[in-house]
Amino acid sequence: MTGAGAHQHWHFPRLPDWLIYAVIVAALVLAALGRRENADAPPAPPPLSSEEGRLLPSASTFAPQVVVKVSADPGGPMSGSAFSISPTGVWLTARHVVAGCHKVALMEAPGKAAAAMVSSEPAGAPATDVAVLTTEGGAPALPLAQSGGLRLGERGFHPGFPQARAGEVTTRLLGRQTLEFRARSKAGQRTVRSESVLSWAEAGRTGGLHGDLAGLSGAPVLDARGRVVGVTLAEAPRRGRIYSASFDAIHQALQQARITLLPTTQLGDQVSVENYGRVADDLRRDLSVAQVVCLDGQ
Repeated sequence: MTGAGAHQHWHFPRLPDWLIYAVIVAALVLAALGRRENADAPPAPPPLSSEEGRLLPSASTFAPQVVVKVSADPGGPMSGSAFSISPTGVWLTARHVVAGCHKVALMEAPGKAAAAMVSSEPAGAPATDVAVLTTEGGAPALPLAQSGGLRLGERGFHPGFPQARAGEVTTRLLGRQTLEFRARSKAGQRTVRSESVLSWAEAGRTGGLHGDLAGLSGAPVLDARGRVVGVTLAEAPRRGRIYSASFDAIHQALQQARITLLPTTQLGDQVSVENYGRVADDLRRDLSVAQVVCLDGQ
C-alpha cells in the first residue's frame, strides 16, 4: 500500500480441488440419508430410566393402575389374534376376544376357517384374560418361556392381525401395572375386574400400519430368542402403551384348562428390529400365529 489514497486489495487463497470434492460428496450423502424410508411410524418412546436392565419385579398390589375398556359390539363380528402352543391343536388368545362367542374359528386362508373350542370358564370371574382354544388339527408351536427373568427395557415383538390384517409391533418393557377391565359382552353383561399385567412402550411397527391396533389382542409377545413371554391384551394409543398378560397368567390359564405341556428348552427364531417383520410373516404363513374370529350369526 503506497500513499494515503491507495486502495487495499484482498486475495482469498484458492481452495484445493480435493476439499471442494469432499464437501460435495458429504452434501450428497446427507441428502440421501435424509430421504431414506423410516418404517417406524410412531415417535420414539420416552427415555428409559436408569433401572433399565434390572430384573422385572414381582407383581404388587401397589402397581400403578390403568383402566381399559374392552367391549364386544353386539352388532358386529369380533376378531383378534391367536397362536399355537402345541402341534396337537392347543392355542392361546385374549379371553375378551372370544367371550360370549358360540362359534369360534381360526382362519386358515381367505374363506377357510377351522372350528375352535374355548376352554371352559372358571367358576366366578376369570382370574386372567388369557383363554385356551383347542382344534382338531394343529400348527407348529411357539415355545413358551419356562421362567420369568424379564428385564426392564427388554424388547418384545407382537406378531398378529391388527385391524384384521397382517401386522406387527415392537416394544420395550416398562414394568408392571394393574389393568382394570371394563367389558360388555354380546349379551349386554357388564364386568369389571383387575389383573396384574406387563406394560410395554411401543417402539416401532411395520410400515403402512397406522392408527389403533384393534385385532392385535391375543397375539404372542416374543422375546429376542423367539419364546413366548406374554399375551397381548390391550393398548392405550394416546400413551403409546401396550399391555400383555404375564408369564404367570399363561400358566394359570393352562392349569384352569387342565392342559399340561411338556417342559422344553426349545427356542424359536431369533428376532430383532431388523427381521421381526419377516419372522412374523413366516409365523403367519405356518399358521403358528392365526386370526381368530367369532362366526355367530353367520
